[in-house]
Amino acid sequence: MKQFLTIFTPTYNRAHTLLRVYESLYAQSCKAFVWLVVDDGSTDNTRALVKQWIKTTTDFEIQYIYQENGGMHVAHNTAYEAIKTELNLCLDSDDRLCADAVEQIWIAWKTVKGNGYAGLIGLDCEMHTGKVIGKGFPPGLTETTLGGYYAAGGIGDKKLVYRTDVMRSVPLYPVFPGEHYMGLAYKYILVDQYYKLAVLDHVLCEVDYQPDGSTHSMWKQYAENPKGFACLRKTAMTFPTSRKRLLRDTIHYCANSRMAHDPQYVKESPRRLLTLLCTIPGMLEELYILWKNRRSVKRKF
Repeated sequence: MKQFLTIFTPTYNRAHTLLRVYESLYAQSCKAFVWLVVDDGSTDNTRALVKQWIKTTTDFEIQYIYQENGGMHVAHNTAYEAIKTELNLCLDSDDRLCADAVEQIWIAWKTVKGNGYAGLIGLDCEMHTGKVIGKGFPPGLTETTLGGYYAAGGIGDKKLVYRTDVMRSVPLYPVFPGEHYMGLAYKYILVDQYYKLAVLDHVLCEVDYQPDGSTHSMWKQYAENPKGFACLRKTAMTFPTSRKRLLRDTIHYCANSRMAHDPQYVKESPRRLLTLLCTIPGMLEELYILWKNRRSVKRKF
């Protein structure tokens, strides 16, 4: 079968967890995929490990790209520019793909590919318990946008399989000097404005959130990457999925913009009046973010 899917893995100093990723790919019941490893400036033995797998693996193709450390979003930009297959899926460097995931994706995509979808949305589960992350899909749900899923009460990370041409049709993740994080939802929000995702009610991935990963260091990310978060919030404010979400994003936008020392944030806002009204709540949110970040740093020592 011709390769139809690229599974890309952004990684930074995760040689100690990459083996589980590799083993899960080696165990796939369908091998019609490419594994693309985007090394975001690792200083451990990631390069040597992946190069060895490239030499010894014949069941599926492995590609390796090294870049200077720029952050997860920059690694995603690199991947989207390099991918040549119809579909793509991001598999984090500490996760495992379920043994039938590629096969399930292929079966589902054959059924819906002519219907104009951006791709598929499937489920993640906790690696050690098998429990679905957040909530599953409501009975009978066959299609949704990612934002629409969460606006309707959905919770938790989901496994997203996108058409490569769709991801290239929206802008790359913005890069701000001195910052190393940009919410991946930026591109997903833009895609939601034009396409829906077909629902694949199947667990595709087993996740294991690492102590040093972005999920567990979000307060630090807020404090150190305010321009990226302000950009993300502004995008979400432009395309709100609910009034509650709009209010929340506007307060965060005010906080992030103040932390970025942007004096023009009200003028640059897509919701100027609401931004002005949320300035004081945004100041309080800014103080809360800084307090939470200091507290999390103290806990490490």
